[in-house]
Amino acid sequence: MTLRPLVSVQNVTHNPPIFTCCIKPAFQSKGHMPLKVLRSNISRRIGAIAAVATIVLVKEAMFSQDNANGLEFRFATPDRRSVEEAESGVRDYAQSLLQLKDLLGSQSWKEAQKVLRRRSSNLKLDLYTVIESKPGKDRTQLRTLYSNLFNNVTKLDYAVREKDVSLVWQCYENIVAAFDHILSRI
Repeated sequence: MTLRPLVSVQNVTHNPPIFTCCIKPAFQSKGHMPLKVLRSNISRRIGAIAAVATIVLVKEAMFSQDNANGLEFRFATPDRRSVEEAESGVRDYAQSLLQLKDLLGSQSWKEAQKVLRRRSSNLKLDLYTVIESKPGKDRTQLRTLYSNLFNNVTKLDYAVREKDVSLVWQCYENIVAAFDHILSRI
């Protein structure tokens, strides 16, 4: 009895290793990158760029040598007018706001809104200056009238925007009455 070897030389197949000279790029080696991940990477980059740009601009604005290191409150505290100038301004603005009757009568809504907004902001500043110059016992009544006047101005603005004719005339009459009370106490 002869023993045959288990592995015969004829049965062995030889597979030589395959070497390639190039390496796959990184984005191909990981497979398909989801779009959500790609977008999040881009949005992170944009956010980082925006943050750095903001920091640089704020630094330049705060530490530049040509500007003072302080804040300008021009809109919060406008140039003060004297009490006499403010009183004459209140009377002038009151007359111009009372002339809204012609625009409201002809239903020129856009023009009425423009005049109302332009005049009411200046009137508000001047009327506040006049109220602050009055003695303490008169201020509470004037502040109440001031509040009532500008609440009605705001209501009139909304009524004009919505073109509600009955509310427009009601607010206009309230404004006229408030002006009469304020001008009699100034």
